[in-house]
Amino acid sequence: MDVRALRYFVETVRHASFTQAAKALFVTQSTVSKMIRQLEEEAGTPLLIRDGHTARPTDTGRVMYQRGLQVLETMRQLQEELRQTADLRRGALEVGIPPMINLLFTPVVKRFRELHPDIHLTLREGTGQAVEGLVASGELELGATILPVAPDSGLAVQPFGSYPIWVIGPPDAPWAGKTSLPLAALRDARLLIPTDDFAMTRRLRQAFADAGFQPGIAAQSAHWDFLVAMASAGLGVALLPEPLMQRMKTRGLSTAKLAKSGMQWEVGHIWQQSGYLSYAARAWLDVCDAVLGKPKKGPQRGALPA
Repeated sequence: MDVRALRYFVETVRHASFTQAAKALFVTQSTVSKMIRQLEEEAGTPLLIRDGHTARPTDTGRVMYQRGLQVLETMRQLQEELRQTADLRRGALEVGIPPMINLLFTPVVKRFRELHPDIHLTLREGTGQAVEGLVASGELELGATILPVAPDSGLAVQPFGSYPIWVIGPPDAPWAGKTSLPLAALRDARLLIPTDDFAMTRRLRQAFADAGFQPGIAAQSAHWDFLVAMASAGLGVALLPEPLMQRMKTRGLSTAKLAKSGMQWEVGHIWQQSGYLSYAARAWLDVCDAVLGKPKKGPQRGALPA
């Protein structure tokens, strides 16, 4: 059923006149008459009693009028809600973020809340692997993870940060006093690293394999402060990305950056390469660009949809 014809019918009943309805709608009287005839044909019954210059609804016309008012109000509300969504004055966004990345987003969340207070924002924590799976399956629209993602994942990637990895050891570490270490310097070290469900650990293992060796693993933990505590106790060498390193108490310990040629801690947003990004998701990415800085490299495996 043509909503425009329904609007013409409602206006005609409201004014009890084709002429007055046409004036209110800024169309010709013949247009109003034609649309109402079309509506009557679809209904299969007369809707108006035409009496000279006046028009009164039939019994079926009264039903059409009452329901028509409801339909037109629903359409008005729909248009308003669509406009508010496009203007970021309503909506919801859920972003998947690994625990080790979430500390980067405190200023982002603050700015997003300031700019878009009407968007209901939820941050869903999970490991990088879990977030990638949720985004790939469509359960999450947008997520953040440690890069790179698998080439066959079907995910578009937009990097937003690249940070060095720090090596933390006891005061008497063989490399104490150095500011930078090559990956090979860890060949004989006993490492303290995150558990295997962390993307950083997978990256480290691959980097060591590419370098032709596999160092010993002293212990693994999902708690970064515990890794540093074990390093302080002389149990091994901890590896932490710089944003976490800056929050740890390392005074008195040996610390050095892992050489850039060894490995970087790279983080980025992911979404389905062939998927649609909501207005809220695009606004989140814009805020991240403004707060964290735009990526030096463009989006990988698919650009941000227009």
